[in-house]
Amino acid sequence: MAEARTASRNRTNAGPGRLLIAVYLLFAIAATSRAGLQIATKFGEAPVAYLLSALAALVYIVAAVGLARAGAGGRRVALACCSVELVGVVGVGVLSLLDPELFPDETVWSQFGSGYGYIPLVLPVLGLLWLWRTRHDAA
Repeated sequence: MAEARTASRNRTNAGPGRLLIAVYLLFAIAATSRAGLQIATKFGEAPVAYLLSALAALVYIVAAVGLARAGAGGRRVALACCSVELVGVVGVGVLSLLDPELFPDETVWSQFGSGYGYIPLVLPVLGLLWLWRTRHDAA
C-alpha cells in the first residue's frame, strides 16, 4: 500500500501535475494558433519572431506530452523541454530588451513573456520544480 502511494507521488501526471499539463496544453494551443496565423499572413515582416513562436509552441506540445506520459522517457523529454524553454525565454527576453529591432513583432518569449502575463517565464521553472519534486528517490 505504501509503495502505491509513493509511486503515485512520483508520477508527473498526478495531482498538481495535471494542472501543469493543462497549462502547457493551453499555451501549446495559443502559441500554435498565433504562430500559424503570423506565418501564414505576414511571415515576411518578422520571420525570426514568428519562427521562435512556432518553436515555443512545439516545446509546449512536447513538454505536455512528456509530463503526461509520466514514465522515465516522458520525464527525460519534459526535463529537456523545460530546460530549453527556460533558456529560450530568458535568452529571447534579454535580446528583445537589449535590441528590440531584432524582434519587429512579439514572440511568445519576447520581453520574458510579458504579452502572456510572464507565464512563459514562470512555466518552465514550475515544470522543473515539479520534475524535481516527483523524482524517484534511490532509497
